[in-house]
Amino acid sequence: MSKVDLKSELTLFDVTNLVVGAIIGADIYVASAFGAKNLGPFSLVVWVFGGIIAIVIALCFAQCAALLPKVGGPYAYAKEAWGPFAGFVVGWSLWLAEWVSLAVFPLAFVQYLGVFLTLSFPIQTIVKGLFVAFLVTTNIVGVKAAGKTNDVLTVVKLAPLVLFAIIGILFVVLHPTGAAGHFTPFLQGNLGSFGITIVLVFWAYAGFEISTIPAGEIKDPGKTIPKAIVLGITIVTIFYLITNILLFGIMPSYKLASSSAPLADATKAALVSLPILAAICLYIVGGGALVSVAGSDESGMIGTSRLGYALAADGLFPKVFAKVHARFKTPYLGIIIEGAAAFVAASVASTIGGLGMLIAVSVFFMAASYLATSASVFFLRRKVSQPSFRLRGGVIIPVLGAAFSLYLITQCTLTPIVLGVLLLLVGVPIYVKYSPKKEIAELKQALLSREAVLKRVHEEEQRFLAHALQHVKHFYRRVAGKKQT
Repeated sequence: MSKVDLKSELTLFDVTNLVVGAIIGADIYVASAFGAKNLGPFSLVVWVFGGIIAIVIALCFAQCAALLPKVGGPYAYAKEAWGPFAGFVVGWSLWLAEWVSLAVFPLAFVQYLGVFLTLSFPIQTIVKGLFVAFLVTTNIVGVKAAGKTNDVLTVVKLAPLVLFAIIGILFVVLHPTGAAGHFTPFLQGNLGSFGITIVLVFWAYAGFEISTIPAGEIKDPGKTIPKAIVLGITIVTIFYLITNILLFGIMPSYKLASSSAPLADATKAALVSLPILAAICLYIVGGGALVSVAGSDESGMIGTSRLGYALAADGLFPKVFAKVHARFKTPYLGIIIEGAAAFVAASVASTIGGLGMLIAVSVFFMAASYLATSASVFFLRRKVSQPSFRLRGGVIIPVLGAAFSLYLITQCTLTPIVLGVLLLLVGVPIYVKYSPKKEIAELKQALLSREAVLKRVHEEEQRFLAHALQHVKHFYRRVAGKKQT
């Protein structure tokens, strides 16, 4: 494993940046208009509620990290609290959640590509296959952007969103009456759809599990971690709110509800009287969406393969998931299996349920693992008398975390719940077959070593908005004449 140039004591800014980097990706391109059909502008309230849920559950993760340091994740917490089978069920649930999420992005990629090209169903299937094959190849080879290349990629991803924000603000300023009319009435639809809307919106907040960074790498973790969680998720929530407010300002709810590429369609609608400029901006926003979607799916595939690798290292998954390529040092067989499974799920979803179905199933699995994490706080407290650091909140935070997790599960419609339960049951024979196997000690050491943890932290710092925030920090320190860190 290559050395990672990262200081051992992460500050409040660093951890906040990691939270932001862990959450924000291409989700905004995918989930931005989900609430328009069900609730209209009232869906803005759902985005705020989603942020609150994410903060509470992330604080539960932080409490678990304090009680069980240097071994992060719901899988480890459940295993310590209730034994190997509980740990496996939670790990299996997380793996399923990430696998289903992987399938979202080929669909989203095809939808945004449809802004530029008319694609028949067979061509769409081919594009999805090529998309997944490309990501599988890049993940196996292990090509990572670094230095100036990563700077360029960050600009490519963020520039379209900045451009969209500028266009949206100018449109609202120049057409205040029309924009205000799109928010009247504020609630458009049935308030009974609040639950399924929060399920779809919450998917965009997934990733806050970064709070499980070992406390030894964070400066004053008892204060830094909760502050970073609240600040980081608040930044993400504001980012999502601004984007959605501008979307509603430009387009009425009924048009957003039928849009498969909302940011691109809103850009075109805002500049309809300037066709040449509209075409240019459409290519910038749509092209940025395609790059961001591809980049997010790559990050997701990395996370999914790592989880499969960890389960295999514990002897709970087939060893094929832990087989490392001799040259590229990546779990290539696991990546291939996950890519193939994601392609199948994306193909099936194209005819049954679409993006909404995939996201609801993914959130069902996520919420199951979040419920286990929140509940495990109480059991870990009984086992650990001296946590590595202490957090405020007492029983309130884990109780709220469990309640919010249960709420997300129950707000899924019947089909995602049935699919979720059936897929969870598939894990039982897998556990029965592999539970007697011994853990692969050297793989666990490679996965849980300090160097491995710091490498994962470094990867999060280089993602999407987080990379840009790093540059803002360095610029501020230069202007202020402070020493760079």
